[in-house]
Amino acid sequence: MRNYTYVIVGGGMTADAAVEGIRGVDPAGPVALIGAEPHPPYNRPPLSKGLWKGEPEDGIWRTAAKAGAELQLGRRVVGIDLRGHSVTDDRGTAYGFKKLLLATGGAPRRLPLQSDQVIYFRTLDDYRRLHGLAEQRLRFTVVGGGFIGSEVAAALRLQGRDVVMLVPEAGLGARVFPADLSRYLVDYYREKGVELRTGEGMAGLESRGGKCVVRTTTGDQVAGDIVVAGLGIQPSVELAEQAGLLVENGIVVDEFCRASHPDVYAAGDVASFPNPALGSRLRVEHEDNANTMGKIAGQNTAGRTTPYTHLPFFYSDLFELGYEAVGELDSRLEAVADWKTPFREGVVYYLKAGRVRGVLLWNTWGQVEHARALIAQPGPFRAADLKGRLPA
Repeated sequence: MRNYTYVIVGGGMTADAAVEGIRGVDPAGPVALIGAEPHPPYNRPPLSKGLWKGEPEDGIWRTAAKAGAELQLGRRVVGIDLRGHSVTDDRGTAYGFKKLLLATGGAPRRLPLQSDQVIYFRTLDDYRRLHGLAEQRLRFTVVGGGFIGSEVAAALRLQGRDVVMLVPEAGLGARVFPADLSRYLVDYYREKGVELRTGEGMAGLESRGGKCVVRTTTGDQVAGDIVVAGLGIQPSVELAEQAGLLVENGIVVDEFCRASHPDVYAAGDVASFPNPALGSRLRVEHEDNANTMGKIAGQNTAGRTTPYTHLPFFYSDLFELGYEAVGELDSRLEAVADWKTPFREGVVYYLKAGRVRGVLLWNTWGQVEHARALIAQPGPFRAADLKGRLPA
């Protein structure tokens, strides 16, 4: 048994931010960070953004090791013993802890075919492999029209590759963007050379004649060399469930990032947390939440009682278009668009019962804090009240 004051399960951005938080309170307490990947913590967004535009790979690395955490890499925790205050990894090594922080993130939803021709775009190794393949004249099939699918398709086209997108919904980002913006993005991607097939999901997948052949929900077939799955992630809650922690769409935590055991905390993609601005629970799979929640969870693990009241934002690049978004973006909500140039620059407000629940800043920058302040206001707001409201 190796004994530590703090054990962090997970090796991503949240875990790294948690080390920073711990060290800000306790400069000396032994910290173990146990990560399944062979790499130390790194920034994930560049994998689908800047690295494809020539930014150096050596700019992605984080600082947990420099902060004095003992990194246990290439190891997967397989069990938690809350009574004995220990975790065990897949090599049989046990780690004792006084406080445990779960930053286990999520795992990509899987396709029905196990093949080297299928890539789940999640890790640095996934990026390296796909980037290497993109240097060859191959045909890529991207399954899914959400966050990752849209970014990867754009990245591959920027390398001049043939790309087919299968999108079950009527448009790109259809669960997030208003219908007219979602349809605009379909035309925009087609202008960029993406073969975009909307209303067409995947019904089956097989390997045939050296190709990956997707059977679609319309009865058609799409053959390609490589399939990239952009189907989202599922929170990695198996360890928490095994330990008997409360799990409901992630590990349930209180305002201090504490799980249902007093010595266990959780943060990042895997954590379901209360958000005062929206008056509801959130589980957020983006960088801002990983960094901010991870740091506060680390501080609280080390003895502070700082509530996590932050409303995270997220962002994306889609060829020359880009956006930042705050709060609840759901295409089922009432949307009020305030376009400076239709679908090229403007702000979309998402309303529910007269209250702003989310703000989409489309090619509109430097307004995240103003958007947060607007969401915190009780309203009620009418569409006319929001015209010209942002940029502030």
